Amino acid sequence: MRIAVKLMLWLIIAVIIFHLSIILKIVPYEITWGGRLKNESEMYVFETISIAINLFLGLILLVKENYVRQAIPIRAVNLILWIFLLIFGFNTVGNLFAKTNFEKSFSIITLMASALIWVILKKNKRHNPKII
Repeated sequence: MRIAVKLMLWLIIAVIIFHLSIILKIVPYEITWGGRLKNESEMYVFETISIAINLFLGLILLVKENYVRQAIPIRAVNLILWIFLLIFGFNTVGNLFAKTNFEKSFSIITLMASALIWVILKKNKRHNPKII
């Protein structure tokens, strides 16, 4: 499980760098979010929320693997990971049906994230069946 958590943390770092590159206008925001963003202020809101969510997921993974002190019960950590698994699963399907190839390519990343979270949750279940 430790390898899956580390891979997931590196994936999160890469995603955050991508979102920062949108904020810094290295990547045009028009080719992201399904082309639904209408202006820069919307882009800043969406990108800030995305970065915050990714940082939150990273923190949950650090708690899960005991890299940081457990501030919330492990059941809550596991529930949050299950929610992220569902989000990444739906996002994978959504990306597959995106309009641009650029966004379709992100289905690979969301599928990897789904698989890694699945491994993290399933390994935990084998070691301690009482935890969600």
